[in-house]
Formats: sequence, structure tokens, C-alpha cells
Amino acid sequence: MPKKSIAVDYHQCDPKACPDGICQATLVCERKVIYQEEPYDLPDTKSNMCLGCSLCLTACPKEALRML
Repeated sequence: MPKKSIAVDYHQCDPKACPDGICQATLVCERKVIYQEEPYDLPDTKSNMCLGCSLCLTACPKEALRML
């Protein structure tokens, strides 16, 4: 079975929609697959480490994450 990965839809993502510009998905990701350098920056991913738990999908207020 192929490993799961996560991707950010940068057309949908808006860090201003998250409290204090901190991506909510980064806060729930146990393995820190989704990370953000600074508040209000767009998040990025290390998709090869994703567990496929989907917690980040429900944490994102803009529904800007996709499981691949």
C-alpha cells in the first residue's frame, strides 16, 4: 500500500484565517509534517513523513489541505 502524503492547496490557504497567523494544522501534526517558518507565512510539508491520521485536515479552517 502506498504511503500517504499531505499537500497544501496554496490557492485556498490563508494564514490570516488562523489565530495569530499560526497554521492550526501545524499545531496538531504529531510528526511535524506540516510546518511554518513564521506566523502568517504559508505552511509547507514534509510529505514523506505523513502517518495519514487526517488530524490536519480537520484543523485547517480553510480546508486547504489534501491527502494524497
